[in-house]
Amino acid sequence: MKRVSSFHVNQDETLQDHGLFDADRKLPAKKRFAKLSGFRKIALKNYQWYLLLLPGLAATFIFSYLPIYGVQIAFRDFRVSLGFWGSEWVGLKHFIRFITYPAFGQIVRNTLSITLYSLATFPLPLCAALLMNELRSVALKKTVQMVSYAPHFLSTVVVCGMIKLFLDRENGIVNSLVVLLGGERASFLSLPEMFNDIYVWSGVWQNIGWYTIIYLAALSGVSQELVEAARIDGANRLHIIRHINIPTILPTVIILFILSTGTVLSLGFEKIFLLQNDLNLGRSTVISTYVYQVGLVSGQYSYSTAINLFNNIVNVIVLVSINKVARSISEVSLW
Repeated sequence: MKRVSSFHVNQDETLQDHGLFDADRKLPAKKRFAKLSGFRKIALKNYQWYLLLLPGLAATFIFSYLPIYGVQIAFRDFRVSLGFWGSEWVGLKHFIRFITYPAFGQIVRNTLSITLYSLATFPLPLCAALLMNELRSVALKKTVQMVSYAPHFLSTVVVCGMIKLFLDRENGIVNSLVVLLGGERASFLSLPEMFNDIYVWSGVWQNIGWYTIIYLAALSGVSQELVEAARIDGANRLHIIRHINIPTILPTVIILFILSTGTVLSLGFEKIFLLQNDLNLGRSTVISTYVYQVGLVSGQYSYSTAINLFNNIVNVIVLVSINKVARSISEVSLW
């Protein structure tokens, strides 16, 4: 028995010397947990939450990171039969083709006119939030909030269907009001000069309530002690809004504005496409609809990928530039 015990002791020492024996396994569970690093402690303690993250991480990897591999076709003359590596490398050919395309200026101009118009409406949700915050009736405040953000949950297809019904030449409510006021009926969606107004203001109607929620959440962080002190000093509502409320939510406003400018050349395809017709093509042809035409309709995959890559590069440059300017002016930025 002594020989066996001696053998086991010597064997344990040998394994421990070679790193093959975990001495911590002899420690109680609490002591072993205490010896773990900070991140390992958090991961072990909250492993159920990390398991819930796995589906989202997997979806992000599959749908956001794996497709990056296909960006290379922007630099190739891609053929499905040849695959990625079998297709000929053409460098910047497709980028040059897009920049030298005769309608390039018009397409970019149409895109910028809509995005800059949309940016001009950026203060509207802020104004709405400041006004809602001044409502004293809780019931009225909740009603206004519900009515304003309900359109955000409507799909783009439903919103565009409503726009077409409201603007219908014969039975639309807008034309009925125009006739009632002594005007003449018009096909608003067929007028190129009206397309930007319809697109932008329908977007304001759909999204103003959603952004108002964000600003109201930021306004909830306003110090009530500071507000009461300002009232004691004789400040009215406008003074409180200007000198307390706005400075408090200014970081949130700047962050949202930076994110908005990061999509200066990006417009949602669905809404533009659903409101587009042959008569307003001169104003409704933007980068996203042009990519659809040359990519999915014509099958020019390399060319359409190059256009989208060009679009994203411009957006990143604008985002980084605006972020840098914001950081230098207000010390608030994304990074």
